[in-house]
This record gives sequence, C-alpha cells and structure tokens, in this order.
Amino acid sequence: MRRSAAVLCGVTVVLAGTLAAAPANAGASHSANTAALTTAAAQIAWKKCGTDDAPTLQCASLKVPLDYAKPRGRQITLALSRVPHTAPKSQGPLLVNPGGPGGSGLSLAPFVASSLPKEVAAQYDVIGFDPRGVGESQPALDCKPGYFDPVRPDSVPSTPALEKANLKRAKSFAKACGTKYKDVLPYIDTVSAVKDMDSIRKALGAPKINYFGYSYGTYLGAVYAKLFPERVRRLVLDSIVDPTGVWYDDNIQQDYAFDKRHKAFMTWIAKYDSTYKLGTDPKKIEAKWYAMRAALAKKPAGGKVGASELEDIFLPGGYNNGYWPTLAQTFAAYVNSHDTAALVEAYDNIAAIDASGDNGYSVYTSVQCRDASWPRDWKQWRKDNWAVYEKAPFMAWNNAWYNAPCAFWPTKTLKPVNVANSKLPPVLLFQATDDAATPYQGGVTMHRLLKGSSLVVEQGGGNHGVTLSGNACLDKHLATYLTDGKVPHGNGVADAVCKKNPDPKPQPAAQKAPSTPQPAVAAVGDGLRGILGFGR
Repeated sequence: MRRSAAVLCGVTVVLAGTLAAAPANAGASHSANTAALTTAAAQIAWKKCGTDDAPTLQCASLKVPLDYAKPRGRQITLALSRVPHTAPKSQGPLLVNPGGPGGSGLSLAPFVASSLPKEVAAQYDVIGFDPRGVGESQPALDCKPGYFDPVRPDSVPSTPALEKANLKRAKSFAKACGTKYKDVLPYIDTVSAVKDMDSIRKALGAPKINYFGYSYGTYLGAVYAKLFPERVRRLVLDSIVDPTGVWYDDNIQQDYAFDKRHKAFMTWIAKYDSTYKLGTDPKKIEAKWYAMRAALAKKPAGGKVGASELEDIFLPGGYNNGYWPTLAQTFAAYVNSHDTAALVEAYDNIAAIDASGDNGYSVYTSVQCRDASWPRDWKQWRKDNWAVYEKAPFMAWNNAWYNAPCAFWPTKTLKPVNVANSKLPPVLLFQATDDAATPYQGGVTMHRLLKGSSLVVEQGGGNHGVTLSGNACLDKHLATYLTDGKVPHGNGVADAVCKKNPDPKPQPAAQKAPSTPQPAVAAVGDGLRGILGFGR
C-alpha cells in the first residue's frame, strides 16, 4: 500500500527564523486574485516532477532548523510536493498527511487532488510533504535495516526463551537508533514536525493553512491547531487518534479493536462456506486460523512465514476489508490443501516490509517513543499485554513487540500535548464506528476537545481512512466543507451519520484473488508496514 514517493527535484530554501531569498517560482500559476501571495510563494522553487498519473505535480525542498530553539543552527531538509490550483481564485494551501508517524506524504498530494471533485481540488494548492526523518527528507532515518526480515521469533512469549529473544531484538533496535542518530533523535517528535508545518506555511507565504490528515495525521493536525490556532483556516481529521491515550494506552486499545475486527473477518468467511470451505461457524473458523498459526510457529512456510509473519499477513485485513477475499483464499488454500506457497506469496505481496518501511518504522518509533512516557519496567508491559492477550489475542503481542523499543529508548520523553481548543473555526471530523487502528472513542474524544467541531460517523464501518475511498455520503460532507466551510450540526454525539459501503464479495473459486484491496484502499501509506494507521 505504500506508493513510491515523487522524485525530489527542487532547489532548497533556508528557513532559520527569517526567510532567505530564493529563485522565482518556476511552476506556479497564481492569478491576480492571489497576487498578494505570489511574492512570498516564490520563496519555494517548485519544479515539475509530474507523472502520467499526476502530470501537474511539482516538487521542491525546504531547509528548516533541526532544533527550533537554535534557528540558525543545524538545518535539515523537508521534501515537498504540490498540485497547484487551477481555479481563478485559490483558497490557499491544503497540507495533507497520511499518518504513521513515519508516512511519506509526497504521493498523497496527487491522490487527494485527483480524488476530490475536480471543482473542489481546483481551488487548492494541495501540498504533500515528508515529515522530518521520512522518505525523501534528509536525514532519512533507518536505524537497523532488515529488522523485520523473516523468520522472527514467535510474537507470543509462551516460553522464557521466546520472551528473551524478542526483548533482545527490541533492545538492539533502540540501541541502534541511539548510536546511529544520537544528535537527531531528540528532535524527531510531533511538536517539531508541527513547527516544520508552520515553516512550510511561512515559505508558501500563506497567512493560514488548510489541513487534511489521516490517522496519526489527526494528532499532528490537532497539535498544530493547538500551537498555531490563528493559522488554521480549515481542518479535516479522518480516523482519529485518541489524544488522551498517547501512546501506550492507545496501543492497548488498538489490540481489543483489532481482535474484534479479526472476528468480523471470520464471520464474513463463514457466510461464504460455498467458496472457502472453512465452515459456517465463525468460532470454529477462528480456531482453524489459530491452529494454522501454531503449525507455522513450529515449521515456517517456505522458510519465510512463521507465526509472526502470519500475523503480518492478516493485519491489513484489520485496516481494510478490501483485503478479505485475498486473505480468505490464502487461509483456505493452507487449511484445505496445505498450500504453503500461497502464504509465501501473500507475505511477499502484502506483509513484507520494504526499504521505505524500514525508514517508516524508524521514524514511527522515534516519534512515539519521544512524544510521551512509556513504562520502563518490562514487568509492566508483561502484565498489561498478557491481560490483553487473554481477551484479545489476535495482535496483542505482535503490537507489543512493535512498540517495545520504547521501553529502552535512548532519549528523554516529552509530555503529550493537550489538544483541547476553543479558538478554531469549524473543524470537520470523520470516524468509522468499527475502525481498529483508531477506535471510535478517539473520534468522540477529539470532537469533545475541539469546541465547535462536527463529527461525521460511518455507522458500522470498519475500514481505516474512510474519506476518498468510495463512500459518497462521507465525500459529500468533505467536498462541502472544503468548498465553503460549512459543516453539519446534529443533536447527538454525531453531527451526521453515513451508512458504510457493502462488504466485499468473494472472488470466484477458479479466479485468483488480487493482492490489493477491492475496492482499492486509499493510497495513503504510512507507519505500520506501510498500512494506514499508527501502532502495530
């Protein structure tokens, strides 16, 4: 799901307290209506880097301080992308972020610009960016290449030896980051990324920004709004992180939600026994899944897919049900025919981490471990995660080990930002009731904390990142807000409710299921093996 980033091709600009001079804008097409911004916008030198899918795409880079307390000290580079407005009058920049933390945003700009109604997209300069440490931005972090290479130890530490092996891995990753990026890690955090966003705003010459963020990007946007409320024009948050649980508690809540979503997948399979031949009882089907897991823990498929890798394969199904036909077919092939090749193929197509994934995970841990305090006593992790596992075993320990480096992280931690805000214009929030990566309560909590915000709920929806993914009701609210700033108002918790899209249908038995979701998931790769959503 991680799309390749646009090639960086701009002249850098130094931003250190005051804007430095730069060559004239090479690609902008500002009208007389936006002449007031033209001179300032020239501070970024945009160059064409379009593709067949995004012919008008432009790229640039921007230098910002590593440490904003020392604005003329060491500089780092942010990679930017832009799809310029084409309407006679612009509504200004629309910064977009896919989440993570650790997600590249360069390809999100053309995705958003092409997915919005043309008349809406035409009114904005859609700005993508790789946050500090990510992708094309420099330095790009990669603490320990190949950290997720198979076969990893079984994630469930059922023996002291397995717990020791997994702890050794987590400690080694934290140590590698601290050794390799000692001077950088103290500045890889949400607040620093938010200050980078305001540096982008200044370099664009915009008095205010519009912002559209998914998943972790909702926390990023809310923190920006807290630090710079006077700079927010419009704010859209989709699939919302609970800002009161940053980050240890939020990850625990994910475990329960992912287990529930996995059970929903088992129920879906049971409806199609004629296709998958796995039975009609969801509980018995789930038992077959765990039997498959136990067998792979003893003998990995193809020397590549053990128990932990199996979890990696099926995790995307918790993010988007478009994966269900592929995953069900793979599951059935193993159970009914002991087809291990299908598992290996699924791992290669769905779960295997690529080079950008190594980078994304390095930034993910760097931000989350720095943003907030984590238990430093492993006994607390052990107690909490075994308690979760008893009720929600699907991803409890896999998620724990994904975050475990934070127990040993080499930097001091910051305090989470209280995002409560009464100084904003109308804000639009989107949340699915059965979202696993960012459970529903996060949207309700953010709605309460952002005074005057409006919450649009996808009732019964379990996918993550719900706008611009084919739900016309949700997208209508988004288009209306971006066009004229109007939001719905209701009397209940939700200001508007949309029905979820139908679940997918199984592929015919003779037809190979695709390895990408049907319908396709929004192209918003981020953290977590390139899957939309924070956590593991």
